Amino acid sequence: MTGPSGNGPAGSGPPVAGSSVAGPIGGHGFTVPVLRLGDILLVTLQGELHDGMAEQLQQDITDRIAHTRVTGVVIDISGVDIVDSFLGRVLAEIAAGAGLLAARTVVAGMRPAVAITLVELGLTLPGLRTALDVERAMELLTAGERQGEGSP
Repeated sequence: MTGPSGNGPAGSGPPVAGSSVAGPIGGHGFTVPVLRLGDILLVTLQGELHDGMAEQLQQDITDRIAHTRVTGVVIDISGVDIVDSFLGRVLAEIAAGAGLLAARTVVAGMRPAVAITLVELGLTLPGLRTALDVERAMELLTAGERQGEGSP
């Protein structure tokens, strides 16, 4: 498979914003679409994630960060109706792992009911930034790059 320019494998050269699709991640019949936009991975969660799927997602995102050397991850949860304590912990662990690999994580699209549930569960999601939507999450990450911010 060749990259957007047609010379060499996909992802081998510097990515151009909006032009490089990283592809789905996941296993066991579960895939999560992931789009690489420059130095940022956009992960879109839809529906309910079971425990095994969430753990696989965590491993796959960490592997993708290490192999693509992206500096940010946006996890869009606007399609998720329920975030339980396990998924909340997985999101925090994804952010912690990404931080150790020099990438920052922003969760976008959290519904009000999900935010209330997380507060009621006492989950603070350390190391995880939030944004109202994907556009604002991307702005947070690119603004941080321009200012020379490091990991959370």
